[in-house]
Amino acid sequence: DAANLGEDALAACAAWLGADERQRLARFVRAERRIQFVGGRVLLRRALGELLGVPPRAIELQERPGLGPALLHPAAPAVGFSISHSGNWIACAASTETALGLDIERIDPERDVVRLAEQAFTSEQTARLAACDRAERIDLFYRMWCEHEARIKLALPARNIYTLGRPGLAGALACATALAADPVVELATLD
Repeated sequence: DAANLGEDALAACAAWLGADERQRLARFVRAERRIQFVGGRVLLRRALGELLGVPPRAIELQERPGLGPALLHPAAPAVGFSISHSGNWIACAASTETALGLDIERIDPERDVVRLAEQAFTSEQTARLAACDRAERIDLFYRMWCEHEARIKLALPARNIYTLGRPGLAGALACATALAADPVVELATLD
């Protein structure tokens, strides 16, 4: 949860960014989007640093317009990673086993999820949602939405989809190959 990240902490985290990431950061107008961007990059560097056995600040990422970042340093074959954010929540996933696509969504029980489903899902999926009672409909919609978005971010056929979540937050992790073990969710702060 990045809600309490103040300007000093944001500036300290932004110091971890490379030149092209700082240029992209400068284009964000909304404070929330700046926090999401910086927080995602810091969390990703921490995860990759732990995974690859290097200090997080040694991780170099390169911006790719319209795509997620690319890992420049250290050179590591077959490292998959993905970042997602929703409101005050920021998440990342990293693996040396497979390519990944991650999506999280803050659950808003007041949204008209059937109407959203009509725009994004098949008529069969929308009918399935409409047939549910309200509580089940909300849970099912967010699970379906996160799985859909995670598949898009993966940009490969998904071998496995893992459902993630916390109270008030839904998530899904799409993997190109099956993982040796279920993903482990860890909560972290950016300070």
